[in-house]
Amino acid sequence: MKCIVTAGPTYEELDDVRRMTNFSTGALGSKLANYLVQQGHEVELLLGHYSTCRIESKAQRVQVFTTSDDLKRRLQRLGSNKINAVFHAAAVCDFTFGKIWRRAPGGKLMPVNSRKISTRSGPLLAELTATPKIIGHLRSWYPNAYLVGWKYELEGGRAHVIAQAKRQLEENHTDACVVNGRAYGRGFGLVTTDGRCRPLRDAKALFAALVEFSAHGEPRAVTQAR
Repeated sequence: MKCIVTAGPTYEELDDVRRMTNFSTGALGSKLANYLVQQGHEVELLLGHYSTCRIESKAQRVQVFTTSDDLKRRLQRLGSNKINAVFHAAAVCDFTFGKIWRRAPGGKLMPVNSRKISTRSGPLLAELTATPKIIGHLRSWYPNAYLVGWKYELEGGRAHVIAQAKRQLEENHTDACVVNGRAYGRGFGLVTTDGRCRPLRDAKALFAALVEFSAHGEPRAVTQAR
């Protein structure tokens, strides 16, 4: 198979010297990419600039992405009906910075526009706006590929995170969703379009299930995404 794996965090810029990111290490996606290569598949790994996982990549090609927009552009450029599987494990920032204000002595909010915001401005108010969901574009970019997304949740319990995964599948016309995090509990779950959640005890079991799933089934029809 020709595969694309995304791994690690995106970041968003506050100004030219400060950034917001998340705790993703890139380890799971990087290990998945290596596993795919070991199974004889061709892999392009898109790895976040701030990934702290330092294992040697066996992927035939590696690109480093920065912001959410940068990752989106790279995935769009790679789009092809010749790609067999996309494993979108990257932890894309849910928010980016909007407007920044400081409060004047009289209480009025004053917009701040600076390449390096001064700490002498005192406390600041930062607007956070939602970043576009990259996963929603994958079916149009990779019409014949198995598309696998991720849902990492901390609250709500296992039933909640599985319901969120099913919603992701339906809204984005993807083929499977990996669920994990404190809300799911130990191990991983692989939620598929038939509504089932297959429990997997560890990363090795997850990788084997993903290869089996993507190599032997039929991806969703392109017409569903239009």
